Parts: sequence; structure tokens; C-alpha cells
Amino acid sequence: MENNNKNAFNFKDMSSPDPVSTLSQFRYIKLETLKRDGEGVATPVWFTIDGRKISVVTRSQTGKVKRLGNNPNVRVAPCGMRGQLKGQWYNGKASLANQEELDNALILRNRKYGFKARLAGIFSKPKGQLVGININLD
Repeated sequence: MENNNKNAFNFKDMSSPDPVSTLSQFRYIKLETLKRDGEGVATPVWFTIDGRKISVVTRSQTGKVKRLGNNPNVRVAPCGMRGQLKGQWYNGKASLANQEELDNALILRNRKYGFKARLAGIFSKPKGQLVGININLD
């Protein structure tokens, strides 16, 4: 029996032709970075949007930062807290943020995620210094 319920998989309406507008409806994205051999590694992350730029704040010793050093190509897709996809993948290029961009991303992250963002910062300290990742979609 076919399920005609368009919310059967809990996908939001993806009718917007603008990927950044579509992603802005979500609290998490799955960020896929590439290993040296081209294999993708996807991680659910918090993100913010400032204009057309997507920003992710993470730590310098994480795998995603190391992989971006080898290959700036990424894919992002809206997802749930545990990484379940909620929409389509979008291709983009990532770069590490400068200090001003990181500071702005931290302000936006704290505004969007509140106390949870501050608490997460305490528990992730062993993974290095804070780093911002800027993502521009193709």
C-alpha cells in the first residue's frame, strides 16, 4: 500500500529553489567532508547562516577539520539531531574562518542554540581550539 502522506518521512517542504533558505528552516545539517581516498564522512552539526554563508563551529582536532585541509569540497543536507536526513544534499566548498568570522559565528550560534551551545563548548575543549568553517554552496 502506497503512503500518500507527504510528511511520512518527516521531510519539510523543499519547494524553495534557494538551498540556503531551505536549510535555514532546520536546526541541524549533516556535513560531509572527504577523506584523501574520496570517501565521504558525514557528521550532524549545528550551523548558522549569515547572508549566503553557512557557518559551523567545531574544534581544531576534529576529523572534519583535518579532512578539509586535504579537500575543500563538501556536501550538506538538513538532518535531525542524530543525523537522520530530512532533505536533499547540496554541494559546496568549505574554508576555515578567520578570527572575525569565527567570532561572528559564535555570536550567531549562541543566539540560535542558547545555553546548549555554551555547555557543548565546555565538553569539547579536549579536541582543541575553536575553529569556524565557512561553507558556500554551489
